[in-house]
Amino acid sequence: MKKYIVSVACLLAFVACKQEKKETKETAVVEEVEVVDNDWETLFNGTSLDKWKEFKTDGVSDAWKIEGDALVYTPPAEGKENKNHDLVTRQDYTNFVLSLDWKISEAGNSGVFWGVSEDEKFGTGYQTGPEIQILDNDKHPDAKAGTTHQAGALYDMVSPAKDVTKPVGEWNTMMITVNHEEHKGSVVLNGTEMVTFPVANEEWDAMVAKSKFAGWDGFGKYTTGKIGLQDHHNVVAFRNIKIKQL
Repeated sequence: MKKYIVSVACLLAFVACKQEKKETKETAVVEEVEVVDNDWETLFNGTSLDKWKEFKTDGVSDAWKIEGDALVYTPPAEGKENKNHDLVTRQDYTNFVLSLDWKISEAGNSGVFWGVSEDEKFGTGYQTGPEIQILDNDKHPDAKAGTTHQAGALYDMVSPAKDVTKPVGEWNTMMITVNHEEHKGSVVLNGTEMVTFPVANEEWDAMVAKSKFAGWDGFGKYTTGKIGLQDHHNVVAFRNIKIKQL
């Protein structure tokens, strides 16, 4: 009789343990989903430009339009308008992971900035914001100017590991990480780490000093600034833009 009682007790303990593990596992999954949802801020979901404006203005011109689930830049007809249409976030960011999809036109050129200042002395986003290059590597002349000008590069400073761009007309997925606290930045394009680079330290300053930006007042100096999408006078499209602050 005693052996029977002990066996029943062991069985009940085993079942309780299994149930506890199951509940713990289910709770962990729910909590993980909640963390992911809460960490990422949607900057563009295909329906609204409320979180964006053009550089040093308070609105968005017709050069930027929502087409389907994409945000598309089409340069104004030649002679119709002579102004910069860089798009920037309304909010400033310091340490972040930015994720987006981009699609470039044939022989097209564009880019993504961070640390953009709208101080009156600056006329475009690239005067202050370091750029991750978006390019048709096959047909745009910039691709022949050196690998630091190709898609996925930290423009004019760090070359991409290799060319992993999709054919023109197809979507590319890019993730940019900038962490000033750890003095590190990186770019992942279509699942491949393209570049890593220092930020906000002597190594960064030395890198800038060897680039075309040497001596530019304000370039790469703003650790807190706006995210920017470049007007480079070519058609370019973006979608699924989201950011996670670190």
